[in-house]
Amino acid sequence: MPGHTRPHRPRRRLSAVLAGIGLLVTGTAVQVAATPAAAATPHRILFDNAHAETAGNADWIISTSQPDPLGEDSSPSSESDWTGAISSWGVALQQTGDYSLKTLPSGSSLSYGGSSTTDLSNFDTLVLPEPNTLFTTAEKTAIMTFVQNGGGLFMVSDHTGADRNNDGEDAVEILNDLMTNNSVDSTDPFGFSIDSLSISSDYPSAISDSSDPVLHGSFGTVTKSLIASGTTATLKPADNANVKGLLYRTGYSGNTGAFFATSTFGSGRVAFWGDSSPIDDDTGQSGNTLYDGWNDSGATNAALALNATEWLAGASDDDGGDDGGGDDGGTCTAAQLLGNNGFESGSSTWSATSGVITSSSSESARTGSYYAWLDGYGSAHTDTLSQSVTIPSGCTTAALSFYLHIDTAETTTSTAYDTLKVQVLNSSGTVLGTLATYSNLNAASGYTQRSFSLASYAGQTVTLKFTGTEGSTLQTSFVIDDTALNVG
Repeated sequence: MPGHTRPHRPRRRLSAVLAGIGLLVTGTAVQVAATPAAAATPHRILFDNAHAETAGNADWIISTSQPDPLGEDSSPSSESDWTGAISSWGVALQQTGDYSLKTLPSGSSLSYGGSSTTDLSNFDTLVLPEPNTLFTTAEKTAIMTFVQNGGGLFMVSDHTGADRNNDGEDAVEILNDLMTNNSVDSTDPFGFSIDSLSISSDYPSAISDSSDPVLHGSFGTVTKSLIASGTTATLKPADNANVKGLLYRTGYSGNTGAFFATSTFGSGRVAFWGDSSPIDDDTGQSGNTLYDGWNDSGATNAALALNATEWLAGASDDDGGDDGGGDDGGTCTAAQLLGNNGFESGSSTWSATSGVITSSSSESARTGSYYAWLDGYGSAHTDTLSQSVTIPSGCTTAALSFYLHIDTAETTTSTAYDTLKVQVLNSSGTVLGTLATYSNLNAASGYTQRSFSLASYAGQTVTLKFTGTEGSTLQTSFVIDDTALNVG
């Protein structure tokens, strides 16, 4: 097979191979070393209390015992057995026996891939109940990476101007900042933005969709929710085709006035709620002025919160067709599904632009002789590498992994001139999710393994695609070897 010729000077062969899995986050790309563990019973939920969720009259905690609410009462039978204005939410989940609940205490930070017991890698879903302080750069990277790799994210906002700790930021601004100013994907990753509104009152109605698992879940049927000073979201399906409004402000539909919405990002799931009043059960700590929205007779807020938590955690038996997942039926035999996964059979099985699969000595394979080399020309150029694969519907785990080496002639430490996108597409070529975007800022010696969960695509035939895009000057090479898609 002809070598992969590049017009720039050949680089030295790789002197080291990083065979172990590690976590590296640099520049604007996130390089993920390990997928979150597949959701198991009990489903693991982390409620955030590290961002002023109890400032002012807010009391958005499931218990004053943190991180473990069981320290207050190990077998709660009513909402008052745990102290907090969202204790009903926590107690209802605890009573099923299917959930393990923790709180990130005040003074802590969100992390992903660390050793803390409250690290996001130990959970299936993160609940952000009206945060009132901005997330740090590292926290935003952690949250977005967690979702990208299969985690669930539940964002509860409030009306604009609800700055409970008077720091100049409210939940609308904080959650919008998370979605638009992070190092993982700031290009409207979830397909919606939160409106700067203060809607005094309404009972938003649910859409008619009998198959939606959030509206029709194991905790009941959702018909209405409650606005008692809240906001809505504007949907942008052109940015994320999976975004879906479930309940709308009276008189609104389509892409405007969505009071409750769901979406996906990478392998993860996202839910948005425009007001904290619906989760308030009026049983918080002494001195707080609260409102019992959880039990409001004109709404079905409890069913909405609980069904959404179930769906986010991957507990639902029906994905509702929103995220590309399959049903939980069928069988699964543990296997590695990618053909020619080490490229030793040349271009067999893979579809690639000319010269991508190569044995050129200008780069080095991690194992064997062949590897995939995208870009490296030092001029405007795009290379692609893809393979179609069917993930059996009965598989509960599906882990995509590959080894990646990046070298570059770029000297900048701040601008991503050249990029590699890792994406999942459906049979029509529509992008279902972007797993990661790497760039010249991630250049490093040796190979490092990346790994992502594709469990949410079980039951589908999808295309795994790598797209390398190089700018007009100075080369960046994206070198891939030893791919795998292990299911079980």
